[in-house]
Amino acid sequence: MTPNGRIARCPACGGVDPNAVTRPLFVVTGASGSGKSTIFPELLGRAAGLCAVFDVDWLIDPLSRAARDGKVDWPSFRDAWLHVAHGVAQNGLATLLLGPFIPEHLEDLPGRPWVGEIHYLVLDCPDDLRRRRIEARPRWRARDIDEQTEFARWLRENIAPVIDTSTDSPARVAEAVAAWVKGLCGCPQPGRDRRERAEYWLRIFRRSATR
Repeated sequence: MTPNGRIARCPACGGVDPNAVTRPLFVVTGASGSGKSTIFPELLGRAAGLCAVFDVDWLIDPLSRAARDGKVDWPSFRDAWLHVAHGVAQNGLATLLLGPFIPEHLEDLPGRPWVGEIHYLVLDCPDDLRRRRIEARPRWRARDIDEQTEFARWLRENIAPVIDTSTDSPARVAEAVAAWVKGLCGCPQPGRDRRERAEYWLRIFRRSATR
């Protein structure tokens, strides 16, 4: 089946499936230690009615158990999240994923046509703080710190916007993320394009944070 507007059509027989609604996908990415898991509970209420919020790590265990060698097939893992997002869209909601995804991870996957526009936001922090956060984790959550530091550098140089999680509480960071989502989902000022709307909401957040 190939999505076409609000329906999907079979290119071979012409059959139609009416369940092909798409919604935007929001990816809050970041290297380990940036605060993705920390803001998850803070985002739930703030994104209610706009997005279903998921931590992408939730699919690691079931997919690793399903693999014969016990190792996750990462392209299939990411594609599974695109299909989850498509299912959520049938319920009238966008999806927000907290996970270390970048555009190159998602654009060529089979599930890509089944979601709407994908928007990225980076959570970041200074490298020394990232090191302390990762070192304080339990052993099962350990990561290669040098590798994650390099990934963080790449993200801040290649993806925008970037939110520094070292200067605000998890609640305030979640408010900023929610403001970003609202700017892309809503239309606070007629005539603005999506990027301008997102920047508008982030300005509103930053202005309120200084009061």
